[in-house]
Amino acid sequence: MTFQDLQLLPQLLRAVEDLGYEAPSPIQAQAIPPALAGRDLVGCAQTGTGKTAAFAIPILQRLNGQVGKTHTPIRALVLTPTRELALQIKESFDQYGKYLPIRHTVIFGGVGQGPQVEALQKGVDVLVATPGRLNDLCNQGFIDLTHIETFVLDEADRMLDMGFIHDVKKVIARLPKKRQTLLFSATMPQEIADLSKTILVKPARVEVTPQSSTVEAIEQRLYKVDKGNKKLLLQFVLADKSLDSVLVFTNTKHGADRVVKDLTRAGIPAMAIHGNKGQTARIRALDSFKSGEIRVLVATDIAARGIDVAELACVVNYELPNVPETYVHRIGRTGRAGRGGLAVSFCNYDELAYLKDIEKLIKKKVPVVEDHPWPMEIFEATPKAQRPPRPPRAERQQAAQPKTKPAEKAPKQPQKPVLAVEQPPVQPKMPKAAARRDPPRPAPQAGTEKSIPRTETKPIPLPAPVLPDPPKSPVRRISSDPPRVGRLMAFADGRKHRKPRRKG
Repeated sequence: MTFQDLQLLPQLLRAVEDLGYEAPSPIQAQAIPPALAGRDLVGCAQTGTGKTAAFAIPILQRLNGQVGKTHTPIRALVLTPTRELALQIKESFDQYGKYLPIRHTVIFGGVGQGPQVEALQKGVDVLVATPGRLNDLCNQGFIDLTHIETFVLDEADRMLDMGFIHDVKKVIARLPKKRQTLLFSATMPQEIADLSKTILVKPARVEVTPQSSTVEAIEQRLYKVDKGNKKLLLQFVLADKSLDSVLVFTNTKHGADRVVKDLTRAGIPAMAIHGNKGQTARIRALDSFKSGEIRVLVATDIAARGIDVAELACVVNYELPNVPETYVHRIGRTGRAGRGGLAVSFCNYDELAYLKDIEKLIKKKVPVVEDHPWPMEIFEATPKAQRPPRPPRAERQQAAQPKTKPAEKAPKQPQKPVLAVEQPPVQPKMPKAAARRDPPRPAPQAGTEKSIPRTETKPIPLPAPVLPDPPKSPVRRISSDPPRVGRLMAFADGRKHRKPRRKG
């Protein structure tokens, strides 16, 4: 089958030819016809099989005849889990739709929303977005999803792993009920299967390869090595100059930074890409890796989604993932579009259980490389694995309560002779009200037979003060103010204003 057999527009065929594609991949050959017909679709395919074109080409062809020069609402929405994958999909729309007058843009978090809002206000036909930023701009009133005709949920299983499923459901609630929905996922966990039943209507199902299979063109190698020697073994692997582009996976962000630091000290240029990096730094690292400026890119699983490097030579699992499906996603970064590739994995004693789960999933043994300078010598768990199990939550909360520290005893000082001073007896405390009514009586002195009776003192009446009589003649106020103001000031002083009598 060729792309001409799919009855595509001449502009799309020309763009595909410019990219050097001669025949569609299996996922494209099976997904494009029902998508062009307007049917809902469930696509199960591992990464690197060309599923982006499987939904981008039908969207471009269906929207071509409905695009006008004036501002039109958003007609198609592609929802992706990560920024890198969103940028990758936007580049695919650039490539496939460069001969069509269809406007598209991408929005994601981690950067300022100003340029993204300006692009939306100019008019967009296809929007590629991540869930968080999309919901944010919808709440602010910058995006209206009520005219969406085609909705694509890409990497649905990764949405679930990253905890975005609730944000996805919020986006789906904003969409019109009458629409075309395309769902793509490398694996199909139960929660994604339940979600597909609620958002899809009689979908066409396309499954190219088994969900747990790995690309057959990829050569897999396993090195059993102690944890402390992994950095030396990585430098040993990178000594092979034929591996001109190497993507190294770690399980944590801190681990990725540590690997970059070790490689930089060894004179190997490398950069890290993970969630703690700003979007500008992530884009710069990815561009440097694609252009060949750096040879090694160290990434975590979340940041690695959407990294599509042409002819990636090697993938290194510096740490084995604890989820076996993640191993399939990692090594799928190489061997894209049927090309060969190399996947190298390091395994210490604590990761042997992860290796067993991976081999059970892919249904084959990963070949072990025995001859290398740092074979495994530690066959027991590390001290961290030997720690006792975590106590229950109630015990942890009780242990976390602040404890009162005992008062520190002051160092004993040599006692000095102190003069004996008779201290007054301590009076018992009384209520405040009682203290105001009747002050306490003094306690009787020790050694007296009778207490002194209390004598009440009466106030002596004083004669009333004699005040001089006020003057009989009224005192006139001399003021330079106008008469009206003078009257007001007189009333303000509390005196009555009397009109002076006229003489004669």
